[in-house]
Amino acid sequence: MTRQSPTMRYDVIRDDLSIIRNIYDSFEALEETLGALKLEEPLFMTYAAKKSFARIIMKSARKTHGLKN
Repeated sequence: MTRQSPTMRYDVIRDDLSIIRNIYDSFEALEETLGALKLEEPLFMTYAAKKSFARIIMKSARKTHGLKN
């Protein structure tokens, strides 16, 4: 088994955070656009999807890092 260097681990975490941030920013942009178009049902669905995405990310982070709460 090979051990990852701290730098490699940092790069993976940084890449993951970058992807998560891009997805979240896409949700924000979609919500803004749907709100401007006054499309309430798709806006609500997007809001629910963003909350679900955040919940999954936080659950995964807690599991990975042994955090409680």
